[in-house]
Amino acid sequence: MISHNNEKIAIYPGTFDPITNGHVDVVTRAAPLFDGLILGIAESTSKSTAFDLSERINLAELVLTGVSNVKVVAFSGLMVDFARASKASVVLRGLRAVSDFEYEFQLAGMNRQLLPNVETMFLPTSEKYTYISSSLVREIARYQGDVGSFVDPIVEKALHDKFIQRPNNV
Repeated sequence: MISHNNEKIAIYPGTFDPITNGHVDVVTRAAPLFDGLILGIAESTSKSTAFDLSERINLAELVLTGVSNVKVVAFSGLMVDFARASKASVVLRGLRAVSDFEYEFQLAGMNRQLLPNVETMFLPTSEKYTYISSSLVREIARYQGDVGSFVDPIVEKALHDKFIQRPNNV
C-alpha cells in the first residue's frame, strides 16, 4: 500500500472512460519512478462519461492489478485539492501528441499557481499508442467496432456489454 512518510507520491488524474492501453503504458512506465502512484479518477467532470465512477474504478483496478505501487482512487473537485490531500509531489500527465502539449502546459501553469510545491511531469505515451484516446475507443465500441488492440480484454468486454445492440422494438 502507499504510505506518505517522505515518499515520492505522484498522482495521474483523469476520467479514464475507459482506461486504454495508452493510459496503462504511462502508468507502468511511470510507476517505478515513484514510491507510489495514485490513479485519480475524476468523479464529476464536464465530460459525459459512458461508464459511471464505480465502473471506471473497477476497470482500472482490474487492468492495473499487476502494478504493485499503484492505487486507484476517486476524487471530485479541484485536482490540486486531490493532490494536496494525497500528499503528492508530482502530477503525472500523459502526452499523445504535440497537440496535447499546449492544453497540458496551460493546466500545469495554473496548477503551479494554485499549488506551487507540486511539479507536473509530462510522459509521452509509447509511439504505438499515440493515436488512442478514450473518446475514440468509446465511439468505435458504440458502433460495435473492434477495440481489442486499444484496450485490455477486460475493458473490451465491458465496452461490448455497454454498447451491445439491442433489438429494435419499432
